[in-house]
Order: sequence, then structure tokens, then C-alpha cells
Amino acid sequence: MNYELNQKIRELEPYEPISGTYKIRLDANECPYNYPAEIKEQIAKAIQNINFNRYPDPMASEVVNSFAEYYNIDPKLVTAGNGSDELIFLIESAFMDKGDKMLVVSPDFSMYKFYSSICEVECDSFIKDDTLNIDVDLLIKKINEDNIKLVIFSNPCNPTGQGMVAEDARKLVNSVNALVILDEAYMDFWNQSLIGEVENYSNLIVFRTASKAVGSAALRLGFAVANEAISKAIKAVKSPYNVNSISQAIGSIIYKNKEYLLNRQKTIVRNREKLYNELVKIAGNKKNFKVFSSCANFILVKTPYGKDLWEYLKDNSIVIRYMGEYIRISVGTENEIDETVKCINDFFSR
Repeated sequence: MNYELNQKIRELEPYEPISGTYKIRLDANECPYNYPAEIKEQIAKAIQNINFNRYPDPMASEVVNSFAEYYNIDPKLVTAGNGSDELIFLIESAFMDKGDKMLVVSPDFSMYKFYSSICEVECDSFIKDDTLNIDVDLLIKKINEDNIKLVIFSNPCNPTGQGMVAEDARKLVNSVNALVILDEAYMDFWNQSLIGEVENYSNLIVFRTASKAVGSAALRLGFAVANEAISKAIKAVKSPYNVNSISQAIGSIIYKNKEYLLNRQKTIVRNREKLYNELVKIAGNKKNFKVFSSCANFILVKTPYGKDLWEYLKDNSIVIRYMGEYIRISVGTENEIDETVKCINDFFSR
């Protein structure tokens, strides 16, 4: 007898990011700056105190407390996860009953819908308008008319860089019975968060990550923030030791360096505006090169030259994200932006 994989996973391919070594990596929306020596020294001391023979703290209390203090929220409202991906999968699988329907918006982070297929949850899509923004009234109408039980989207959005203002987000949460998940992975680069308001709502979860502005993508550390009832439920259904001791120890150190993190965020936002303005100059001299403003740490461009430009940059040891009729360029250092813009201009001047 031969075992056969089931239909939902039979033809799946493992995720394979761009491999190899490149001079400039602007493809994954990572923070372009590593930590300075003094913070690395704090991390080294923290790692020396880890009991490697013991399981990690199941509640990740130390890093949760540091995270909560950083954002000025109550730690009892916070659940730590092995990256936001774990939390997305966990909540979609645990908070949805058989026959329930969830909703994503499009375009958005593709993993929301991917995990729904693995969880065998019916998932519908709400299509954004031509400006890549969400009409909140139409979204509310669809959620209520279609009896949606869970809606999730990134705010600001990956990959568009557009954002829903807090007033509209509040209107959405107040107008539906569905569980609303606002993935605020990029909200550190904007100022329209609802993270401090979760106790006001019975149906809101806010995600945050250490992978973007906090600059700790290597840790795989994410957080769900919600009222006490929802937070208790998330803690009850998660794996007992889901965040490893090294990530907990390092994360607790990182979030305590608040002044450094906030100053670096400001630098990234300045660099974002620099990149945006340089790309707008290119768009002014070139047809079919539409540049979108951004609330995040990347810029989206719509262009039919995307594949050729992506390959040209890669040949020059610069990697960006190619997405069909769009390209997405993460914000790098000033020097990385200068080199990338020069290379794009060289491409168009050939």
C-alpha cells in the first residue's frame, strides 16, 4: 500500500526566497541597519545567562513586559509568537469553526489566504479600489452581508504601502460582529495605530512584529495584542514553548533600547521620503512608471518594465521584489538608495 499526500498540500512548493550574496538587499522589507556594538554587548551578556538545558518560559514574560513597556500597554494584553506567521495560522485555525467564512483584502500579504487553505477555512477576497485603498463602507457592507467571522489585513499594507487611518479602522471594528485583525507590522513607520485601544473592543486583535522597524528579523518574534478574554484564548491554544529562549532574551534587550529604536525609525522614514522623491523624479521623465506614496518602509511602483529592471538590478548585485506589473523596493541606507537609484537611471538610459 502507498501513502498519498492529500490534495491541499500535494502540489505545494516550499517558499524559496532569493538566494545568494548581493551587495544591496531591498527585497524583504528588512531593517537596513544592524545593531551597534553596545547593544550587541548587552545581547551577549543576556545569552550567557540562558539555561540551555531548560525549556523556555511558556509565556515569554520578560520579552512581553519589554514589548508592553515600549508601546505603553498592559502586558496582560500581549501574547508572544514565533513570528507573526505563527499567530496568523494559530488564530485562523483556532478561532474559526467548520463552515465559518473569513475575508482578506487584495492585494495584501499572501500568507493570510495561504494559511486559510491549510486550515480548510473558506476565504473570500475584498478587492481594493484603483488607488489600492480600502473603501471602509464597502468593506463593512460585505462583512455584514456575507456573515464573515474573521477579517484580516495589513495596515499599513504590504505590498502597497497604503494605510487605513485610525478613524476608519475604529469605524470598521465598531460596525461588524466579525473578529478584526489589524496586522500593524509596518505601523512603526506611521502614526495611526489602534494598539493602545484594544481593551475598548470585544473583536479586535492587533499584530506587531520585531522584524521590521525593530530590526530583529532573525529572531522570528511577533506579538498579538487584544483584550483579556481574547488574549487568554490565544495563550490557551498556542504551543506551550512557542518562543525560544534566545529570542526571548534578545528581544527583551532590544525593546529596552527605546531611544535607539525610535531614532533609527526616524532615519528610515527620512530615507523612505528620499527614495520616494528620487523615484518620482524618474517617473517624471519616464512613461509607465507609477510611484505610490507609502506609510511603510518600502515603495511600490507599477511598471511594465518590472521584470527587466529586476533582472538588471540583480545583475548589478541589487535585489528588489518583482511582482508582475509591480515592483517593491525596500528602504535601505542613504548610500544603498543612491546606488539603487543610479542603477535604475542607468537601466532607463541604455
